Amino acid sequence: MGKQMLSIAVADDCTQRRLVVEGQLINSSASELRIACEKARSELNARELVIELNRLTAINQEGENLVLELMRAGVTFRSQGAFTKLILSELARRIRKDPQESTA
Repeated sequence: MGKQMLSIAVADDCTQRRLVVEGQLINSSASELRIACEKARSELNARELVIELNRLTAINQEGENLVLELMRAGVTFRSQGAFTKLILSELARRIRKDPQESTA
């Protein structure tokens, strides 16, 4: 079994709860991010949830589906690096093209 590395750090201020995500968003790490988002959303207290994808090294279909789902739910994404910006741009374009597209 290959080693899957994902780091999720939480940063809070009075207007936002940020999840800073680094590493591989594949397979079980997508589930890990989903759980972290659910926990963060339950503790927002009127703040905005922002996911910062920093140093994303890999993403598979499961990871893309999760990002699409979270985008549709109104979660804000920010990114650093050309790879991650390209991924987010393509996923946002898919949402604009077909807002109801299935992620299953």
